[in-house]
Amino acid sequence: MTSQIKITDSHCHLDFPDFDEERAEFVSRAVEAGVHRMVIICTRLKNEPSVRTIAEEFAPVFYAAGTHPMSAAEEPMTSVDELCRIAQHPKMVGIGETGLDYYYTAESKAVQQESLRIHCAAAAETGLPLIIHARAADEDMVQILAEEHKNAGFGCVMHCFSSSRELAEAALDLGFYLSMSGIGTFPKSQEIRDIFASAPVERILVETDAPYLAPPPFRGKRNEPSYVVHTAKVAAEVFGMSYESFAVQCEQNFERLFSKAVFS
Repeated sequence: MTSQIKITDSHCHLDFPDFDEERAEFVSRAVEAGVHRMVIICTRLKNEPSVRTIAEEFAPVFYAAGTHPMSAAEEPMTSVDELCRIAQHPKMVGIGETGLDYYYTAESKAVQQESLRIHCAAAAETGLPLIIHARAADEDMVQILAEEHKNAGFGCVMHCFSSSRELAEAALDLGFYLSMSGIGTFPKSQEIRDIFASAPVERILVETDAPYLAPPPFRGKRNEPSYVVHTAKVAAEVFGMSYESFAVQCEQNFERLFSKAVFS
């Protein structure tokens, strides 16, 4: 049964108010579905203490922290030292999400780029993977990631990947990973599925980005970590694999990149 097959939701926002009243139930429902591990993404560092508390409360939950590009102009600029300090917590397993978003916040390009470079340096310093948000900024994203990776190598996942084939290929060439969200399951997302299909399956993760982007049959509803199973089933079909085989591969991929999140 699906519930016996383990898989990880590599990116969710269980700290959001959408889950405040029933957070324990969402975690329990995910575990029952076989989602034995979840990574909450803190998008504003001022919220890191509350996100950390959730990770400490629930054994299957880990977290990452950074400044989301759409918030970069509103938040105090972080530092490599600050991110490294936070990263000392045993359940803090990634740097970000960070990145570039010129679709909604093009006016803060310069601030976003500065923030992204700081996060890249922190990922290199800590050995934790970078979590990237990219929207309408492919050219600058490729340039900055390539420059920073050349300066000091780091692991990285392109979260909720829905950008161009060129960005996907550039990321893969750097040894990075692509993560499929509910977007990859939508009927009109064949182009995205084709990009994933051309990538090595050893570099693929899955996520919900909950509470956003619920996959069918829940599209339009609040997403939750248990629904990552539905996205993973579509991803398995993209790679011509059984769900069980894909889940095993996906777990190996996650643990290779997020090595700090491996259960002892």
